Amino acid sequence: MLAVMDPDAGALPGTQDSNEQLLARVATGDKRAFAQLYDATSSRLFGLARRLLVDPAQAEEVTQEVYLEIWQTATRYEPTRGTALAWMLTVTHRRAVDRIRASQASRDRDLKVGIRDQEREYDSVAETVEITVETRRVQAALTKLTELQRQAVTLAYFRGLSHSEVAQLLHVPVGTVKTRLRDGMIRLRDELGVGT
Repeated sequence: MLAVMDPDAGALPGTQDSNEQLLARVATGDKRAFAQLYDATSSRLFGLARRLLVDPAQAEEVTQEVYLEIWQTATRYEPTRGTALAWMLTVTHRRAVDRIRASQASRDRDLKVGIRDQEREYDSVAETVEITVETRRVQAALTKLTELQRQAVTLAYFRGLSHSEVAQLLHVPVGTVKTRLRDGMIRLRDELGVGT
């Protein structure tokens, strides 16, 4: 699957640094800390990439790109904004989505070349306007949620994480996540004026 950058840079026996500590050491150029961080987190990052991309080969490529980015940008991690794993998962999610968009753009270009002479059966301008308006309504409604509700909804519905993954990222019980999601979705429904 994925290869560790420096095979001799394993964890020292008896030492267990947190991901945050390892990432701080990576920011100083510590290769051993990078190898330990990789060992501690690669299955989670690859799993997210695999779930989003489906294709294992693309997921491996994205995961490698993510670790290169982590190595190069570890100094940008801000502990006050979340856990190291959450930051790394965000980088992974962003990279995977970028890959999906690039693939989709390529397919779209191929499709446009193939059907450029056909008439459109729908009003693409109206559809774009409708999607834009709906997106703004949802973004405005999200601002009405509490920060805790917004975090849970964003992780579960926009990042595609399971309840247990959200609970792990937020360091709360699964029941708490479910309550935040339920309350957040009720509030969103009310804000958007969606009928029950």
